[in-house]
Amino acid sequence: MSLDFEPRPGAAPVPRMVLAQTVMETRLLMRNGEQLLLALVIPLLLLVAGTEATRIVDLGPGRPIDIVTPGVLALAILSSSFTSLAIATGFERRYGVIKRLGSTPLPRWGLLVGKIGSVLLVQAAQLVILVLVALWLGWEPDGGAAAYAWMVVLALLGTAAFAALALLLAGTLRAEATLAVANLVYVLLLVGGAVLVPLSRYPDAAQTFLSVLPTGALSEGMRTVFEGSAPPVSSIVVLVVWAGVAAAATARTFKWE
Repeated sequence: MSLDFEPRPGAAPVPRMVLAQTVMETRLLMRNGEQLLLALVIPLLLLVAGTEATRIVDLGPGRPIDIVTPGVLALAILSSSFTSLAIATGFERRYGVIKRLGSTPLPRWGLLVGKIGSVLLVQAAQLVILVLVALWLGWEPDGGAAAYAWMVVLALLGTAAFAALALLLAGTLRAEATLAVANLVYVLLLVGGAVLVPLSRYPDAAQTFLSVLPTGALSEGMRTVFEGSAPPVSSIVVLVVWAGVAAAATARTFKWE
């Protein structure tokens, strides 16, 4: 009995290639302990510490856990879609991985989509874990299902803005510089970017500046939706503008080697 095989040379369909790249990027990210520390452990520690936050900093009226939790959710998005993505991409570019992947049948835009897709998978796990831990610690969000739906919308907008900024950074600077700048920006935004501390607790002169930062817009949007209201239009506009400008700059300046 003979079997006839018909050769079918050529690349796989683009959606299948992008999906395979997303899965590979996710596996690589999950193997990196430092990335996981930023993505989950630090937000979890800050979430637990938030129950005693009033002893350290004035968060304003309300229960500390209700004030800190939306900021921690925003911080988790920042850590995975900006810091982790920038550092990983910067070193992949240094070692020639990006250049080699760019010469495969996978379109170059597909490579970037795969990276962002892996970030979204990690973020989904982050947000579920953080929400469950916060509820266990006594968090009492308002807004019901609509609040969680808005959380997803804000998370997608925040990811678009931070991921575009991460790729802009990783595609223009040396790997060592990307590592230093990404970590420095993370610390600065954590401490003074209106992430854990509500925007209203900052001096009036600083509020205008912080409100146009993506961290300030995302954190305030998260707090508003879990207070039972729709997110401020200003928060959505700020995130969309950051995403659009950073994506356009990345498309023009990203260097593959």
